[in-house]
Amino acid sequence: MPPFMSCFCFKSSKVDRHRPGSEDPTILASETVFTVNEVEALYDLFKKISNSIIKDGLLHKEEFQLALFQSSNKQNLFADRVFDLFDVKRNGVIEFGEFVRSLSIFHPNASEAGKISFAFRLYDLRQTGYIEHEEVKEMVLALSRESELELTDDVIESIVDKTMMEADLKGDGKIDQEEWKEFVAKHPSLIKNMTLPYLQDITIAFPSFVLNTEVQD
Repeated sequence: MPPFMSCFCFKSSKVDRHRPGSEDPTILASETVFTVNEVEALYDLFKKISNSIIKDGLLHKEEFQLALFQSSNKQNLFADRVFDLFDVKRNGVIEFGEFVRSLSIFHPNASEAGKISFAFRLYDLRQTGYIEHEEVKEMVLALSRESELELTDDVIESIVDKTMMEADLKGDGKIDQEEWKEFVAKHPSLIKNMTLPYLQDITIAFPSFVLNTEVQD
């Protein structure tokens, strides 16, 4: 996810329990690292981005992309995977409860184990329970495109081979969850993006992209 540089202040509103997918903030707070006040503040964020295109109180993939990139058409492998993991019910939209529970993993106070597990599922593109050679290659290609790096096929293959050689301790051509944990322990930067510092005080500050989640005429 891109860095969000500036923020703004606001007063939070109560969660509307009659909206689709809404849940009691007390329950959500008990199941996450957020307080009740923070859950109510997150509702303001959710309302803003979930009504930017389709005003139904549910977060659609186009709205998710608009919030991240100021464009509802930009394709991004990692954004797609994050959306899919937030969409726990697999019904093509993110409800408020799903949003809060999933976003909680990115909180600075969330457990490292939870972040490692989420990152593993993020990179397990085919949802087989393993990260395989082709999935590593797809990730390297996606990262190079996002960074606008011109990498030759040989360089990409070298990066993939080196990653598999180091992470695939069993030598079976795939990385399981235990191997992934050991790999992350050696390279903690792999889960650096699993922490969003602004969530530390969400009742005061939101990232600036929320101001821009409007569809241009």
